[in-house]
Formats: sequence, structure tokens, C-alpha cells
Amino acid sequence: MKYISTRGQAPELTFEDAMLTGLARDGGLYVPETIPKLSTDDIKAMAGKSYEEIAFQVMRPFVGDTFSDDDFKGIIERAYKDFGHAARAPLVQLDHGHYLLELFHGPTLAFKDFAMQLIGQLFQTALSRRNERVTIVGATSGDTGSAAIEAFRGLENVDVFIMYPHGRISEVQRRQMTTPSETNVHALAMDGDFDDCQARLKDMFNDFEFRDGVRLAGVNSINWARVLAQVVYYFSSAVSVGAPDRKVSFTVPTGNFGDIFAGYIAKRMGLPIDRLVVATNQNDILHRCLSGQGYYKGETSPSISPSMDIQVSSNFERALFDAYDRDGNAVSKLMDELKQGGFDVNQGAMEVLQSHFDSGRASEEETSSTITETLKSSGELLCPHSAIGVKVANDKPASETPMITLATAHPAKFPDAVEAASGIRPPLPERMADLYERDERVTRIANNLDALKDHIKGNIRQ
Repeated sequence: MKYISTRGQAPELTFEDAMLTGLARDGGLYVPETIPKLSTDDIKAMAGKSYEEIAFQVMRPFVGDTFSDDDFKGIIERAYKDFGHAARAPLVQLDHGHYLLELFHGPTLAFKDFAMQLIGQLFQTALSRRNERVTIVGATSGDTGSAAIEAFRGLENVDVFIMYPHGRISEVQRRQMTTPSETNVHALAMDGDFDDCQARLKDMFNDFEFRDGVRLAGVNSINWARVLAQVVYYFSSAVSVGAPDRKVSFTVPTGNFGDIFAGYIAKRMGLPIDRLVVATNQNDILHRCLSGQGYYKGETSPSISPSMDIQVSSNFERALFDAYDRDGNAVSKLMDELKQGGFDVNQGAMEVLQSHFDSGRASEEETSSTITETLKSSGELLCPHSAIGVKVANDKPASETPMITLATAHPAKFPDAVEAASGIRPPLPERMADLYERDERVTRIANNLDALKDHIKGNIRQ
């Protein structure tokens, strides 16, 4: 299995090298050269299997000879052993034909744990075998950073620096990043918004002298292994409601497009998905683009769903690559136009995108009212991001096809917004009950590339 860049100028890599590299040297994102297919019988055989067994079956074709079967099975087992639910990603029914996929039973109470816990084990295994170490730098709008720090804290072969927008994430998200005591993990409160953090991350990857000097690696959703891990729960949940004998649709609250792109990969692998519905908050660049209004950046507006406060969705580049018939030059041109503010998607590519993706948006008021109404109708207490997904799913025309909405975070990660909407202040799980009492360790840093590089070089372990 070979991996190629969405911009067509970087060398082909193996799974292991693509995983450890993160962003391609031409600025693009790595994708598989071909998408493996699973037969109807393969998918049927997943019924009744554990999440870990399904994960092995789905991901194994993408890994190539990087890991033996026994090693890869061990990595998967270790990744999910500390999840708080035996099913890992359980389904609950909200209404007739509408299901909620609970993706918040991992160590940091968000869907990012499914990918990050796996990546932590993949990195540690590969780096130990190679006797190498790397410096991971990430940008987060809240959940990726806490999941990365949790996954890599204390590991010998990795130093981790996570940038988050100062004052623009929830207190729980912040404390999950700033309270670990292990010296290999560092939380950086950066001035600006998430798009600024993401831009500085890409600047570091494109500074090859710095990149090579600190052995820079990335675990944002630019990393293919992140997307791959998320493909699994599309299969496990779809099989639970009748696939492959019936089609299934999914609604995904998303800002960076990685989680829903994983659903697209599941569809390409043979999972009978009818529609993939992108759900956005007021920062709705994806909804505007899929509605035919072009991909143009606006101002990022803070919201009660801060993990979706994004105006540049990195993983959308992977979807554009396929929509433009895998023409790396065309994608490079679009990304150059994006630096100037945005671009229009040509008719042929838009038809491809709209053949796979629908979209919708939810305002702040609609998000809050969905939390209120869903609690009354089903007894489920939603986080604001999950509520956006439920609202957009409910707005779609009624269908006999089951709809699965992804619940991306535990409501306790956003207690102020949830309490304002429901009157209930959701408690943290017992294992995290003392989070507000733990000492914090954080560095406030300017939105300045040189300052960031100097801080990282001065704090990596030799």
C-alpha cells in the first residue's frame, strides 16, 4: 500500500512513513494510492464481532507490511482498553430510524480518542523499532489537543507541543491539556483563533530546516492514520442497524472535515452509505461550499460549539483531490487561491462532492433548543456539537434509511452551554472528578512563528 500527496509533488510513502511524516513536503495531505474494497460477505461477517475485531478487519489492508498481524492486533487492544464502555462506540435510539453514535467513552471524552489512542500506540511501536524519536506539534480547537496529550504523555520517544487558541476553548478542554504532569507534553495558549494555530502548524512543516532539525511529526487530522482510525466506527455502527443488507446515512458535526471524510472512505470501501450529511455551526464554510457558494474564508465567530469554530477545513483538500479526479496540480492551484481568500469549485467537481455529501447548519439558538428538546423527547443529554448534528439530521426529509448521528463529545466537556440549555450541569465521570483541582502547566505564546519555533527547540528532550 502506497500513499500519495494531494498536491502530486511529494514522494510516495509507505503507511509507516506517511504516518510519521504527517504533512507531505509539497504541502499536501497523504491519501492511499488505491482504496481497498470489502465484499458484502466481509461486512456481514462483522455482525457480532467486538469493536477491536472490526477495527483490525477494516484497517489491516491500509497498513501493508508495517506491522505483523499479531503486532497490529496488540496495538488495537492497547488503544481501546481504557475506554469506559465495553462496546467502545455504542448506539442509542433517539427516534424512529434515528440513532446516536456515542463516541465519547474514551479517556478525554471525545471522538478524537478513537484515533489518538491508536496513533499513540502506532508511533511508540514504530519509533521504538527504529530507535528514533520525534517532536509532535499540533493545533487544536479543543478536543484534538487533549486527546493527543493523553495518548502521548510519558512516552519515551515523543515530545508533544499543542497550540490552542487562548480563551476560545472550554475550561474542561483546557484543563485536560494543562494538567498532565509528564515533562514530554506541553500546552501552548496561542493568541488568535484556531485557524491561526493551524496556519502556524503548516508554516512549521513547510520550514524544512526546522522540520528536519526537530524531526517534526503531526497528529492533527492532516495525518492519514487519524482518518483511518475513524473509518472503523462507520462500519461497526452501520452493521448494528442492518448493513450491508440495507443502506445507512450519517450526519456528522464537523469543522475540519476529517470525521466525515472517514465516512467517505468507508463508503469507497464498500459500506452501503446513502448520504453523508455535513453539520456545521455558524462558522459554516463547508455548508456554504456544498450549497454552491464557493469556498471562501470568513471571520471565525466564537460559539458554544468551539471545536467547530473553523474557517479552513484541512481535510476538505482530500475530498477536493478526488472530486478533481486526483489532479494534484488542480488542488495546488485551489490551495494557492485559498491563501488569497477562497475559490469556486468547478461544476464537475461540485457534482462529485454533492453526489456524496449533503449539508446543513445550526445557529446558536437552534443548538441550545436542540439540547433542550432532545432531553425531553429521549432523555439524552447532548453536548453542543452533537446537538448540531441532531438538529441538521432532523431537518432532513423523512426516509426509510436509518440515520446515525455522531455524538462527538460528552456533555460534561461543555457544562456551561449544556446547563444553560437544559438546567442540568453534567458531572465529569468519576475518573476525572478532580480535574478542576489539579495544577495547570501552560505557556502563553504569541501568534509568531519564530517565537513558537524557539520555544519548541528550547524544550524538546535530547
